[in-house]
Amino acid sequence: MHNNRSNGHPSSPTSKRDQVDTLSHSHRQHHHRQPINSAPCYYESRKRKHIEQDQEPDSTHSNIRQHRRSLTPVPSPSQCDDYLLKRRRHSSQQDKSTAGYSQQHTSSYMDHNSKQRYVLVTGGAGYIGSHTVLELLNADYSIVVMDNLVNANLEALARVEYLTGKSIYFVEGDITCEKDLEKVFQAFHFWAVIHFAAIKAVGESTQIPLEYYHNNVTGSLHLFRVMNRYKVKNLVFSSSATVYGEPDMMPVNETASLGPVTNPYGRTKLFVEEMLRDVCASDPDWNVCLLRFFNPVGAHPSGLMGECPQGIPNNLLPYVIRVLQGHLPCVQIFGSDYDTVDGTGVRDYIHVCDLATGHVAALKRLEGEESEGKRGVRSASSSPSPTPQPSSSTTTATSSIESSPLPSSTRSSSLRQGGHCMAYNLGTGVGYSVLEIISAMEKATQKTIPYKIVERRQGDVGVCTADATLANLELGWKPLYSMDDMCRDMWRWTRRNPNGYDGPLIDDDD
Repeated sequence: MHNNRSNGHPSSPTSKRDQVDTLSHSHRQHHHRQPINSAPCYYESRKRKHIEQDQEPDSTHSNIRQHRRSLTPVPSPSQCDDYLLKRRRHSSQQDKSTAGYSQQHTSSYMDHNSKQRYVLVTGGAGYIGSHTVLELLNADYSIVVMDNLVNANLEALARVEYLTGKSIYFVEGDITCEKDLEKVFQAFHFWAVIHFAAIKAVGESTQIPLEYYHNNVTGSLHLFRVMNRYKVKNLVFSSSATVYGEPDMMPVNETASLGPVTNPYGRTKLFVEEMLRDVCASDPDWNVCLLRFFNPVGAHPSGLMGECPQGIPNNLLPYVIRVLQGHLPCVQIFGSDYDTVDGTGVRDYIHVCDLATGHVAALKRLEGEESEGKRGVRSASSSPSPTPQPSSSTTTATSSIESSPLPSSTRSSSLRQGGHCMAYNLGTGVGYSVLEIISAMEKATQKTIPYKIVERRQGDVGVCTADATLANLELGWKPLYSMDDMCRDMWRWTRRNPNGYDGPLIDDDD
């Protein structure tokens, strides 16, 4: 459930940050930025240098550098062709067998990555995606990020590289363009996909529903078609708790009925889930984890990564931050007559780092399923005439059956007629009202936050909290961060990055 808090446009001044170019001045003169929907480029950006290594031992200016520091940016897509050409010329001196780059610019990557298995992360430069990429790199996965940068920033990936000391392949492309997807899958050997790419504001979705259906549903359909063609059938899908609509139980677990969903954003998530259930029912090779997460908040504890929404924030805590910064006059609370502790909406908030580790846990689950499947294929191949064994009960591909997860042993046997499609809630199980969130943020910031009560907003529900027992048991995942942690980390990110990724990085004095 996402809480929009918008009633006007904040003035958000940004300061231009100093950046260290990755290519020479002569290269910059002859290259121009390509449109987002143009053919994507591929590169392996160099590892980030530690900030301390870039500082000069000049005591006169040391304090300024400590409080005005910049990380080396990831090369922009417009620089990729020249960057790759330079790499190509260097490698051709050592290996003439790779000649022909100018005819097919992805061929060198095909050769380089033929033995390397990658995970594709769509929307990986966004808020949740970038934090997940960091955890994936820490878990030693090889990552390719694809993002159209509509609501994301490459600086987030630069900071991921700095924090992990590892490099990321980045592709600027759009999942609604199947040609973009084709080129990515031609260039890399993927074994799994984590699918974040979506637009995700509940209130906005009621105003421009066609854009939401096109981006979230059509884009997902293109992705799944390309995955199927390239036989990449392991998927972690970032769904949402909005698929439950007005929950028929509280806290809500995975056996709760789905819908009726109260807004177009939630329906796009539900439709994609239905597509994946149908795909898994039709093909035993597909393994899918549906992660229904509740409201993500917070930031990386370092203060280097966080949420950087463009324009007016659509979610509660980023909106509170804008009020604290003076960009908005007050927090608007949509409705005070819900059947809750104080009349305001209650939600289950989860720290973005907990959400990221949940995605890693789901990927590890898919890895285990893939290994089991391969062992099963090898075992079956030893028999001269393998005969499929029918299930003890007939499985029908209906939404009511597939959307109600059974206990682990029962569910696994019932789904083996097709692929695995497993749904997990990611949440803390603790609900906080809007007024309680404001109070927690006042405690973290030692500031007073003005607010006013307005009418209920279309599409909102009163209470939604998670029962994440299934994820605890089957994924081995548990949230570690409290609400106080979420508020402190978000405020630390704000202090260090008052203008988000577009401004200077400030030292944290705490």
